[in-house]
Amino acid sequence: MNKVKVLITDDSIFMRKLLSDLLEKHPEIEVIATAKNGKEAIEKIKEYSPDVVTLDVEMPQMNGLQALEVIMREHPVPTIMLSSTTTEGSLNTIIAMEQGAVDFVAKPSGAISLDIHKVKEELITKILLASRSNINLFKQPIKKEKEILSSQTFYSKIDLLEKQGKHVDALVCIGTSTGGPRALQTLLSALPKSFPAPLFIVQHMPKHFTKSLADRLNSICDITVLEAVHNQKVEKGTAYIAPGDFHMEVIKRAGSLFIHLHEAPPIRGHRPSVDTLFHSIGNLETYQKIAVILTGMGNDGTDGLKHLKEKGKTKTVALAESEESCIVYGMPRAAIHSGLVDEVHHLKDMSKRINQYILS
Repeated sequence: MNKVKVLITDDSIFMRKLLSDLLEKHPEIEVIATAKNGKEAIEKIKEYSPDVVTLDVEMPQMNGLQALEVIMREHPVPTIMLSSTTTEGSLNTIIAMEQGAVDFVAKPSGAISLDIHKVKEELITKILLASRSNINLFKQPIKKEKEILSSQTFYSKIDLLEKQGKHVDALVCIGTSTGGPRALQTLLSALPKSFPAPLFIVQHMPKHFTKSLADRLNSICDITVLEAVHNQKVEKGTAYIAPGDFHMEVIKRAGSLFIHLHEAPPIRGHRPSVDTLFHSIGNLETYQKIAVILTGMGNDGTDGLKHLKEKGKTKTVALAESEESCIVYGMPRAAIHSGLVDEVHHLKDMSKRINQYILS
């Protein structure tokens, strides 16, 4: 069995030792080299050709963001960021994923985390996943597409022009995991400021980081993007991202929609859970619903999609990202194989299709 060759980058010799010892114990991983900063990491990528690089966000001489930019441009390799949970650290991590990092792991207790073993399983899982990710996608810059196609051939099980007989309010719900921040930027930045529906998003991500993700997306999108707050009233043209470690549901009260957050146990390891969001959306009567499954590991969202399809008086349109554009083709594949997905699209076409349904 070929082991996954890993290059560890951290400015702390102690952390490099801890991480090396932790990873070397896994039968599928081999630590082939370590680096003390971004500059040395770039040199050792050329020398050792690792399968995966771990890159500390905060380092002297050349930090993780600066190194990642060079790596993605000159020697693309799947990269996992190691980040602190500070505001600056979480924001830089979000930017790193825009620039091509596959995923990140939050250090449990700051730059020198003696308790790094607490995230051992998460780190190993993400390294192994990164080694199988679609590296070709990291070479492509994110494009902001503004035009909405009025006519294009799609292969669908539903009729785009079919109407409910009267105007029906619409909403969009989106589930994603690994590769999601980059995918969400592509999708949301292509929606117009006047987008006439709310969007509800579950991105598998720990607390602190979802706030940075929402703030970052809000700064570059025409629509408003917020980290959801319990009991806030839902507005059209706004995207609500479930905060890390909270399930998000949407409820109707006095004729309006509201956000409901809670800390029920994780669903198959996830909190927030896409299934939980989709189940709550399915319980809303009369709304036209568009459910979207984007890149990610596992099958979160498939069970919720079934509930969406079975409930309500209006038709639910289910869209899934194609394997071609997925960083990790897990969640979309599970949804597609369930037979519940109406259409499969490349990420670059997803916002156009959503617009066609909402604006038709």
